[in-house]
Amino acid sequence: MPHEQTLSDLAGLLGPRLSRAAADLAQHGTSETWFPQTPPDAVAWPETAEEVARVVAICAAHRCPVTAWGTGTALEGHALAVKGGVSLDLSRMNRVLEIRTGDLQAVVQPGLTREALNTELRATGLMFPVDPGANASLGGMAATRASGTTTVRYGTMRDNVMALQVVLADGRVIRTGSGARKSSSGYDLTGLFVGSEGTLGIITEMTLRLHGQPEAISAAVCAFDDFEAAVQTVIATIQIGIPMARIEFVDETTAAIFNRANGTALPEKPQLMVEFHGSESAVAEDARRFGEIVAEMGGAHFDWATTTEDRARLWKMRHGAYRAAIAFRPGSMGLVTDICVPISRLAEVVRETRADIAAAGLSGPIVGHVGDGNFHAVLLIERGNAAELATAKALARRMAERALRLGGTITGEHGVGMGKTGLMALEHGDAWEVMARIKRALDPDGILNPGKVVEVNR
Repeated sequence: MPHEQTLSDLAGLLGPRLSRAAADLAQHGTSETWFPQTPPDAVAWPETAEEVARVVAICAAHRCPVTAWGTGTALEGHALAVKGGVSLDLSRMNRVLEIRTGDLQAVVQPGLTREALNTELRATGLMFPVDPGANASLGGMAATRASGTTTVRYGTMRDNVMALQVVLADGRVIRTGSGARKSSSGYDLTGLFVGSEGTLGIITEMTLRLHGQPEAISAAVCAFDDFEAAVQTVIATIQIGIPMARIEFVDETTAAIFNRANGTALPEKPQLMVEFHGSESAVAEDARRFGEIVAEMGGAHFDWATTTEDRARLWKMRHGAYRAAIAFRPGSMGLVTDICVPISRLAEVVRETRADIAAAGLSGPIVGHVGDGNFHAVLLIERGNAAELATAKALARRMAERALRLGGTITGEHGVGMGKTGLMALEHGDAWEVMARIKRALDPDGILNPGKVVEVNR
């Protein structure tokens, strides 16, 4: 068995919080999407930053891979231990350490989920807005630079992480950033670790930016006869400057999936889902102006969600799109991919992608956080069907190439993991080698989440 000395040393440190049980290995070797089962050699459950540092130091001494695990909701195989070694499950490090209401900040551990944080914040009048859909761990969200439905107003994790505590590959613990709103002091190491997907260090504490809970919220869904009118509505709304909190696009296939999964009666046409935050008067004015744009673009079937419960149902339906799509084709699995382009090219890229999916003969519902030019295709493929998987991979690559041709990026939200590593040179050219040099400088033995983001020869 590989890494026996490492695991023996870790067992001495963690006792029963180091597991080699088949069920634990299987759980930590499973992805949300199409990647094959990849179990680690062991699973460790640290409870403090000091324990994380000691675990990493032990692994470094034996050159044993360490792959951080949050909730396992990432879509590009980020948390799979593809080189074996230890899956470092941070779920027990799930406390709110401090809420600084006057500074609109919270200090949290990485295993805390976004929903748990917002539950803790309810009485303060504050909220943490980044909403990728899944109830992901905040450490995982920082590591993957997550975004989601509210990005159009509140930004991504990059914009909402102010400071970090990080364990480096040799077991050293460093702090980056501060509680200050700005700094010109040295390199932006916080920005370096946010989005590094656990390949440069393991996040053990975060200082997060909070926002005030809005006085009023208004949400709606509306239908269009064709997708281009819906997308042009998004572009016009952005260009006019209406401050939306969320604006989401779903195609007619997804609308049909929603109806089947949720018992709704949406017109099976392209739909926009929108939400406004602010004062009562501002929200009413924003909704009115948005309604005028929708009418000009030929939209109809406005359904306003006027209560908290109605809004929760609306966004629960949107967040459940992936699992509902999988159920729509029994026996299928999803190859889920996303791209992001400048907002002015959004209609063009959606049109070309829809035509490509149709030509490939696959079912591929499209949803997206289109307010920032980002959308996703859920390519449904039969489990075990190698031909369909190859077709879906080729289609996903063409989507990425299309995004780059239009001035965008191969992923706006899902991240690189191992699913998109092969596309990194296409987007970044020589800059990808610069990333590899940073990786070698911080992790010379390549033990932190190997096989992801960059290619580094060990």
